Amino acid sequence: MIFEKGNSKLDSVGMTASVLCAIHCAIVPILITFLPLVGLGFLANPVLEWSMIIFAFFIGVYAIGLSYTHTHHKPLPVFLLIGGFVIIIIGHVFVSGWHEALVVPIGGLMIATAHFFNFRYSGSCRQSGHSHYHLGDSQHKH
Repeated sequence: MIFEKGNSKLDSVGMTASVLCAIHCAIVPILITFLPLVGLGFLANPVLEWSMIIFAFFIGVYAIGLSYTHTHHKPLPVFLLIGGFVIIIIGHVFVSGWHEALVVPIGGLMIATAHFFNFRYSGSCRQSGHSHYHLGDSQHKH
């Protein structure tokens, strides 16, 4: 099914973007004084940070939303996605200093985890002309 193949690619992009976001948010506050010296000052730009957040949001809502409504109907990826974005926004708006470098990456990793579960839940099993979805267990009955 084209939907499943395209959606798994979106989950891969979402997982990668979320992990990169978590790494970025953890490392930039530590290296902020050195970034301009090596020509990487743009990494500390709030516009870049919010652009990454918005990009991850749209990928997450699209990939997880489609899978939830069309495939697996399991709420865990949706809850992880929402929780991750809530933590990121709280971290960027209400937390400052080194605490932000601890809080925001947790949100990014929650979003990556949401994509991981979505990817696993969306795996299909086709045999004997029927299809069902599961969390990758090889012991299921047909």
